[in-house]
Amino acid sequence: MSDPAIPPDKMFAAFIEARGKALRANDKPPASLNEWNARRRALREAMLQAMGPFPSKPEALDVHSAGVLPRQGYRIEKLVIKTRPDVWATATAYVPEGIAAKVPAVLAVHGHWAGARRDPVVQARCLGLVKLGFFVLAVDAFGAGERHPQPAPGAYHGALLGSTLWPAGHTLVGMQVYDNRRMVDYLLTRSEVDGARLGITGASGGGNQTMYAGALDERFAAVVPVCSVGTYQAYLKAACCVCEVLPGALQFTEEGAVLGLVAPRALMVINATKDAYQFSVGEATKSVDYARAIFKLHGAESKLAHRPFESSHDYNRAMREAMYGWMSKWLKGEGDGSPIPEPAHAIEKPEDLACFPDGKRPAGFLFPASFAARKARRALAPFDDPQLDHKEAWESLAGVMREVSLPKVLGDTNPPPPVPIRGQLDEESGVFVLSSDVTVEPGVHLPTVDRYKSPKALPKIPLFLFLHLAGKDAALKLPLASTLVDRLADVVAFDLRATGSLKPERDAIAGAPDHNSAEHALWIGRPLLGQWVLDTRALLDSLDKLPSHAQKPHGVIAVGPACVVALCAAALDSRLSTVVLIDPPPTLITEVAYPAGTHMGLLAPGLLTVGDVPHLAALMAPRQLLIAGAVKEKEFAFTKKIYALEKAGSRLHLMEGGKANDIADRIMPK
Repeated sequence: MSDPAIPPDKMFAAFIEARGKALRANDKPPASLNEWNARRRALREAMLQAMGPFPSKPEALDVHSAGVLPRQGYRIEKLVIKTRPDVWATATAYVPEGIAAKVPAVLAVHGHWAGARRDPVVQARCLGLVKLGFFVLAVDAFGAGERHPQPAPGAYHGALLGSTLWPAGHTLVGMQVYDNRRMVDYLLTRSEVDGARLGITGASGGGNQTMYAGALDERFAAVVPVCSVGTYQAYLKAACCVCEVLPGALQFTEEGAVLGLVAPRALMVINATKDAYQFSVGEATKSVDYARAIFKLHGAESKLAHRPFESSHDYNRAMREAMYGWMSKWLKGEGDGSPIPEPAHAIEKPEDLACFPDGKRPAGFLFPASFAARKARRALAPFDDPQLDHKEAWESLAGVMREVSLPKVLGDTNPPPPVPIRGQLDEESGVFVLSSDVTVEPGVHLPTVDRYKSPKALPKIPLFLFLHLAGKDAALKLPLASTLVDRLADVVAFDLRATGSLKPERDAIAGAPDHNSAEHALWIGRPLLGQWVLDTRALLDSLDKLPSHAQKPHGVIAVGPACVVALCAAALDSRLSTVVLIDPPPTLITEVAYPAGTHMGLLAPGLLTVGDVPHLAALMAPRQLLIAGAVKEKEFAFTKKIYALEKAGSRLHLMEGGKANDIADRIMPK
């Protein structure tokens, strides 16, 4: 039964936080430099793998000028720089003039300020630095600023836009890291820049970029993340942008070790006393203290500083002046690192800094969703192989999907030994209702309702699990549920974790109903989709332990987005002999942001490298599959092809519309 001390809407958070703590319970700083070097190599490899693939070979730099603004003592260059095929970064270079020698350079990366690289908060540090003699390059993050599909102040690259990258096997943080690596490549081509004296700084999401770029690109000699450092554990108690999520990070590290990768180069962490919990001074101190032990092993304690400011979330003047002093000390060899007063400057009009003032980008200009769509289609190319006209070829590919690819994407979907169901049985108008909480793994208890008419007939009748991401109550309101009960089927509906009565408070952000729970699941390396599959399989295990339910034919009926859960569960569990999909999404590939209402929990990283919805549906062959609702036959042409190969065409039913009685006629035993 559920823990009475934990309210249902807090259960998922308690589970996630407990798993996060358990994963890092044995963390200790390295005791020697040799130990750290071994850890360091493994950590870098794990981080890069979690971020998604980078191009095996960088493209030749392709840089276009969009205009120059001459100013007193410096000039501003508007640039468009190619970072990957058809991926272009809009940038602004602040170039000091009248200096004969090569100068140090700073890459300025922005956070979630409304104007991206052109925002006054971002401009202020760029102007301050260039007036102090630094070459500065400010760049729009992928999907933000002029790289957003619809550029406008406040246009957001996270939530249902940034998460389009996940199923294709990429991440927004990985795209940013690679973009920033290419910005360094560009800086090294500039005759004004001393490539041995490079720095990077940014705040909020830009501070996050700064930390990762500084950790993974050793060409940065000075690194200053602002209002961004805390702990990964703290992210499990907060909302964050998709650009900050490193999938599975808590399985292999905490933030302190990531900061440690900067050693022995110079690192200053800036925090604000009135910031959100995940960026709080207290949480940041934990990570900085861990990193300090690594800096000490390098004999570089003087190159690590932690500066808290009495402030809210910002990159204010006092913070900027601290950064100027740090950059001057470690990149110019000037001063002792103390704050340097900010030179007077005039903020530019954002429109004057635009690379595309008319808003029109070149044909083929890729955004997060269109980039992900291109990558997904390439990954799915094997399904178009003419050799899949042979049953043996399909069964070989299907075996890899079931046994290797899908389990790797979903994480742990094998439930522990089942806990016996204990509940209360009531009879209402001839319908027996068993209400219970089913424990599917420690800390996760799912409210479940089992409805049937004739207890004596139970061993002989089919069992249908109903899946609905709005919860069991929404599932039981479906006409099909009552129709099947009337026809003496056993109908079971339950709340998948983080749905229905178990939905966490304030879980929805920017149109995604499960934004926070989906992200928190990724931090611990267990995508919500995989956890929902485990819930489904665990419930079957517990039901099978009931004498009245043993040896039943099992089916699953899913509605809308829950159809993806049903297909993944059926791919891994042969007990599901019948699957009914009502209004399934025909594809997870999109050229634009997912529509509002899309569950981010379905977007398991790499899912589209395994298969799209029709390919997952084909894994049901030769079992019974019925697809009903607003469905077009051409959308499931691949599924139909595989059923024909398996000589099981009569077991695949495509019903445009699909009334409850018609569906029941198809799936109830004759």
